[in-house]
Order: sequence, then C-alpha cells, then structure tokens
Amino acid sequence: MPILLREVEDGHKAINVMLSLEETYAEIQPTRLNSNGVTAFISITRGCDNMCSFCVVPFTRGRERSRNPESIVAEAQDLVNKGYKEVTLLGQNVDSYLWYGGGARKDFDKLTAEEQANSVSFANLLEMVAQVDPNLRVRFSTSHPKDIHDEVLFVMKKYENVAKHIHFPAQSGSTRILEKMNRTYTREWYVNKYNRIKEILPECGVSSDIITGFCSETEEDHQDTLSLMRECDFEFSYMYFYSERPGTLAARKYEDDIPEEVKKRRLTEVIEIQHEVSRRLNAAQEGEVHRVLIEMQSKKNKDEWMGRNEQNIKVIFPKGNHQMGDYVNVKIERSTTTSLIGVSV
Repeated sequence: MPILLREVEDGHKAINVMLSLEETYAEIQPTRLNSNGVTAFISITRGCDNMCSFCVVPFTRGRERSRNPESIVAEAQDLVNKGYKEVTLLGQNVDSYLWYGGGARKDFDKLTAEEQANSVSFANLLEMVAQVDPNLRVRFSTSHPKDIHDEVLFVMKKYENVAKHIHFPAQSGSTRILEKMNRTYTREWYVNKYNRIKEILPECGVSSDIITGFCSETEEDHQDTLSLMRECDFEFSYMYFYSERPGTLAARKYEDDIPEEVKKRRLTEVIEIQHEVSRRLNAAQEGEVHRVLIEMQSKKNKDEWMGRNEQNIKVIFPKGNHQMGDYVNVKIERSTTTSLIGVSV
C-alpha cells in the first residue's frame, strides 16, 4: 500500500492485482456497516484450491490460505463484548481450514510431524469459537462435501451453541456432470455423506446449491438432479441456471451448449421440487418448539419479529415484550414454503 500511494503522489496510476499466497488480513478488524448488531460474519479463509470447472473464485481470490486461529477467536470475543449473539465463520470452503503456523494451506499429510502436532483443523477451530461464550450461536458456510468430516459433526453435536445446519452444495445429481464440474465426488458418495450427517445429527438442517443446464447436461442428467433433491430433503437450496464465466476451465474446455430456454425450464422444475420439499419439511414442524434468535422486525408486519432457528429457517412471531438479540422459544402454529409462524412460549 505505501508503494502504491507513493506512485500516486508522483502522478502515476497505481494498480496491483497480484494475489498474495500468504496474506489473510488476519489483524484487520472490519467495521460492520448497516449491521443489525445481532449477527456477524468472520472470514476464516481466503481463496480456494478446489478448481471446480464452473467457478471463477480461484482466479479472482487466489489460492486458499487460512487465518491464524487466535485472531479468529479474538474477533469472536470482540463481537461478544459488543453484544453480538451469532457469528458465521465464512470461507469459500470453511471445512478445509488448516492452520499450521503458515498462511498458505497445505494438505495435512504434507506437513512435518511438528507441524501436524501443532496444527488446527476446522473441527478444532469450530470448538475454539464455540467455547468463547455459550450464548454465542456459531454457524459456518460454505462447506465442500469432500471436507465435511465426522470430527466436525461430533463438535456440532457436542456444543449446543453450534447451530445444527450445514450448507452442503450438490450442484448436480448426475455423476457424469459432477465429474465435468470437477466436484471430486459421485452422486452415490454425496448421498452417503448426507446420510452420515443425518446419522450423527438427526435434527440437522441441510441446504444445497443446484446448477441446471451445465455443459452437455442431458434430460437424464437433469432427472438425476430432481431425484437427488427428493432423496436428500434439503430444507432450502440456492438454485441457478449455468452461466459461463470467462477464464474458468469450463469456459476454456467445454461448449456452453444447452439453450437458455432449456436451462430455465429445468431450473423451474428444480425450484418446484424444492418448494414441494420445503413445504413438507416446514409443515412437519407445526406443533414443535424452536429456539429462535431475533434478528429484525418482520418486513410484512411491524408488530412481528423475524428470527432464525438452528436449522437457519425464518421464524415469524408477535413481538410481545421481546427485543432484538433475544433468544425466544417459539411454538410453531403454521408454515409456508419459506417460513415458520408461531407464538412465543
């Protein structure tokens, strides 16, 4: 930065687009503008090493590197001191977090014995943040399926303040398309991992990402995606049709050969399945009591609060004597595709 400033002072344009392999901005405490003062985000990694063929992130944010765990815990403690009630640990792939005393990530088996002994995995980090304050709800996003290990699931089970929700992007239900996407897993492997999550954490909410119309996707591939969504019961999904990104492997290697009207029709079918599943899962919560963190006033009714339960589902209920930032037990009386509606108990 000082070099860039000196160039500007000398009358030159100063541009630096080189992506550091080490820098994590670990000591910079962000100023949170337009925050509700209740929920906050902590970046624990920068960049990505996964090289999914459709994704531009490795080219725009560089190789993956992890922040010092002590700086992350300190930031969480600072947020608690300022009255925040929930933090979300963020990264393009949070589960691959690994600190061994250096910034750039290495595979665990490539570390020296000393580095392995002193390393901090994502499961370790999640536990460290959970221990900051039992009243601080801890979330994390986003996960790559290949890195959701049992150790992470058992930490989630051990700590009540670690929210029981995992964002678990599938992208496609077709093994052939997953291979073209360079996702490194098959449909069968993904379903087995989903079942393992539910085995250890039966109450865990699972959400996903779905892309329709990826290069060469056939109707059979599309039907595989629809069947996966019915098999895995995602609480909600982020759903898109494929849009080519310059510089990615897919843009260089594959033809974007699915007509846009086909992509959109398939996306509509994906959305319809997700709505069907969401309505059923939400309806099953009627009569249940959920612990909800109040985040804001409901957008549709100034006399109601909006918060989220552990599974990251919106819950709406009358204000009563509660305030933003309160944890409230809410009995669910009815539901919609996207929300649970109830009363405090």
